[in-house]
Amino acid sequence: MNAHARDARLPAGSLVLRPWQPGDLGVLLDAYRDPAVRAGSRAPVADEEAAGRWLSAQEEGRATGLRHSFAVVDRELGDGPVGNVALSFPEPGSPTAEVGYWTVAPARGRGIAPRALEALSAWAFGTFAERGLVRLELLHQVDNTASCRVAEKAGYGLTEVLPPFPPWPGEGHRHTRTA
Repeated sequence: MNAHARDARLPAGSLVLRPWQPGDLGVLLDAYRDPAVRAGSRAPVADEEAAGRWLSAQEEGRATGLRHSFAVVDRELGDGPVGNVALSFPEPGSPTAEVGYWTVAPARGRGIAPRALEALSAWAFGTFAERGLVRLELLHQVDNTASCRVAEKAGYGLTEVLPPFPPWPGEGHRHTRTA
């Protein structure tokens, strides 16, 4: 994995997307106390030990090039993270990757999630085009209308309704964006 992708910091107006840091542990714990963040997570963070493992997993993902998770900082709201955006490859050189995100409750409704997702998407296509990346997917539960709006604002069209699949109890949406 090249250092550019591993250490990337992405500016997007008042937002900065940066790698997660050990000092972000408290913000991470607070974020996962929010039922909305927990409901959309495949790996909830319940305590400091789990938060430490989560932070380590993000670092490992960057090192392998399979996952690039960014803390979203809005300089208008302060210096700490107010969200997360992530890009995950199922395997090296895959033409498709999945994106995901969350924001803390006080940051919602400010357009932070779509702007962060747009910045991540542009970076992903620019950084991984030579390795064959041509499609990004965003998955969410059907009843998560806020995620539908974020996906659409960031240029991800609804492509299909998915059947329930563990750990998700209900139908889902797949949104996609191509390079």
